[in-house]
Amino acid sequence: MAAELNIYNPEALGPPMGQYSHVTRVKASEFLFIAGMLSGDAAGNVIGDGDFDAQTAQVFRNVEAALKSAGAGWANVVQFTTYLVHSQDIPKFMAFRLREFPKMFPNGKYPPNTLLIVDRLVKEQFLVEVQTIAAV
Repeated sequence: MAAELNIYNPEALGPPMGQYSHVTRVKASEFLFIAGMLSGDAAGNVIGDGDFDAQTAQVFRNVEAALKSAGAGWANVVQFTTYLVHSQDIPKFMAFRLREFPKMFPNGKYPPNTLLIVDRLVKEQFLVEVQTIAAV
């Protein structure tokens, strides 16, 4: 059975404040819980040290690799949780989503996303981390 996803915005909640939706309703046989992805490469190197945009691009490449490892893709994503170290990077993150999410989610239904600002991530160089839940 393929997962059935219904991503939507209840009228009572008003429009979302960014590239996300309020709700995902899922019927699935399996879920993928993908650990927070950082901007490391396969060799463990930090990609984009000090460069938020480069790190964000690498983070989403890593999320995509994790999805593909389970035979899934962006259409299977039901929720993101994003962690940023600096609140000043929120506009950069929103710009990334405005630019890239239409390519990743061509149907315009963007998964719910919770955005949190944290003191730091596992290594000082990391600026962004994204945790993902998907259904297959």
